[in-house]
Amino acid sequence: MTIEKQGLMNRETQGHWVRLETLTRVRWLAVAGQITALLVAYYGLELQFSLGFCLAVVGASALTNLLSRFVYPRIKRLSDSETLLTLAFDAAQLSLLLFLTGGLNNPFALMLVAPVTISATALQLRSTVILGVLTFVLAYLLAVSFEPLRLRDGSILELPDLFRFGFWLALVVGIAFTSLYSRSIAAEKHKLAEALLAMRLALAREQTLTDLGGVVAAAAHELGTPLATIKLVSAELIDALGDTPELVEDAQLIREQADRCRTILRSMGQAGKDDMHVRHAPLEVIISDAAAPHIERGIAFTFDPLNPDYPESMPQILRRPEIIHGLRNLIQNAVDFADSRVWVEADWTDSQIRLRIIDDGPGYPANLLKRIGEPYLRDRRSDRRPEYEGMGLGLFIAKTLLERTGAEVFFANDTGTQPPRGYTGEKLGATAQVTWPRSAIEADPRSALGENLRFPTG
Repeated sequence: MTIEKQGLMNRETQGHWVRLETLTRVRWLAVAGQITALLVAYYGLELQFSLGFCLAVVGASALTNLLSRFVYPRIKRLSDSETLLTLAFDAAQLSLLLFLTGGLNNPFALMLVAPVTISATALQLRSTVILGVLTFVLAYLLAVSFEPLRLRDGSILELPDLFRFGFWLALVVGIAFTSLYSRSIAAEKHKLAEALLAMRLALAREQTLTDLGGVVAAAAHELGTPLATIKLVSAELIDALGDTPELVEDAQLIREQADRCRTILRSMGQAGKDDMHVRHAPLEVIISDAAAPHIERGIAFTFDPLNPDYPESMPQILRRPEIIHGLRNLIQNAVDFADSRVWVEADWTDSQIRLRIIDDGPGYPANLLKRIGEPYLRDRRSDRRPEYEGMGLGLFIAKTLLERTGAEVFFANDTGTQPPRGYTGEKLGATAQVTWPRSAIEADPRSALGENLRFPTG
């Protein structure tokens, strides 16, 4: 499954992940709390209100829970509309209970915030707006119309109009603020989850390609001996069947097809082997593998090793999928936005390995530079590449994968950037710098072929 299809599936199923059992469990807690509050207020504080009607309203909420338990399976997941109706019922039930117990004079009116907050974290924006408007209207009605609470002596327990208006205003502001805050946090979490999923898919694809190369090489190695046997036997048959031209042609065809199979397997085996010595490679080879899909895209590509002892001192590094795919994404981003040229500079010391990927394009947007590496980052003010809808996902994947290998990744524009050797232009574009501790990715060439194994004897 591709990243694009996975993202489309996530959007299509949005709103269908809320379990009915979760909402009913919350409603049971609300029912228990409402009954407790009613009994304490009526018998403990001796407040006068219609206890029978109030218990009937609470009973209606309990009845809906029982019906949903018998009508729907426990694993039922609600759609966006079904969840909206469920939360709207809860808001209406709570409002009716507040109407019977003093309206906004009842401090438990604060609980009207709960349904909208749940909606903000679980539902689409349209549903949250609908429920928020409904709650605002219900809160206003409770401010102007309600059954008053009476004390034991019959006097009405009622806040001054100014206080009641202030409570309504605070309730409206609280609903709006908590909803926006909850929604922004939930949206950030969902985006990060999708970005991490895309990273895992990309890494799994790279790992699959690496494993496939080893399987192909092993198959080429194992099939070499039987094909050689077939070729030898077919040659002997040609000599033995010299008096029968038809059979000789068949034996020659067998030998030719065996040669063809050996040629195909030999070319396939060049893609990779499962031997220890292809699990690492010189730094230049790793960069070449990462850049290979983007070299023929009309942008000049230059690899420049800055170390004076090149190539003798070039380090051997692990051929890890995270390194190859992370560098590939950085190179792709540079090629996408370069005007004509991309440089990859490599430098190494006894303690670290550093790469710089530089292009001569317009550079990163200045207003987003400090946020480069975050997922789903979009520059809405930029129209320099209208056909390229960048979301920052590639750079996020690259940064995350490379950091998993111990690297530090730094993004910058031309300001303060040392130009590549031999560059005489006036302006550079974006720079991505990757720095590893040498011990984190360097391979030991002495262990290339693994441990010696004792040959079994009879």
